[in-house]
Amino acid sequence: MGKDQIMAILEIIVAPDPRLKVTAKPVDGVDDDVRKLMDDMLETMHSAQGIGLASTQVGDPRRVLVVDVSGVDENPDPIRMANPELIWASDENSIHEEGCLSLPEQYAEVVRPDSIRVRYLDETGEIREREADGMLATCIQHEMDHLDGVLFVDHISSLKRGMILRRLIKVKKQAEAEAEAV
Repeated sequence: MGKDQIMAILEIIVAPDPRLKVTAKPVDGVDDDVRKLMDDMLETMHSAQGIGLASTQVGDPRRVLVVDVSGVDENPDPIRMANPELIWASDENSIHEEGCLSLPEQYAEVVRPDSIRVRYLDETGEIREREADGMLATCIQHEMDHLDGVLFVDHISSLKRGMILRRLIKVKKQAEAEAEAV
């Protein structure tokens, strides 16, 4: 990225919102525009203290995601992916409590394959394959779901999903009422 390009914090769409149900379209290649999207998404994700972000969460219909599961005391290790595709998943599953920047302060246990292999275009446009397990595997699968219009709450019971979505609707209505009162 050139010195004259400034990264931007993008607005994260909060559920329920029909834009989160969009299926993202593959990119033809990774150009400066896609790289800027990746950088802006990383800046947005880090600013929101998240570990992953999909392009559909910021209203962009291209198949792009970013993840960084490094801990607070570790050096950042961002991964930028365009057109990610799952090419292998383990038979063993793991359960992780998942949250989402598009479902603020809502969490649920989700079962996913423990290990995966994913093929994608990196920020230089090179085809890469990466194996991941544990939290990184969970995070990549979570963000790939977003690119297909799937939220983590779509993996849990309809009762729990309904409770979470009703809470989010209530929070949205309160925020709108407060904004109107100002």
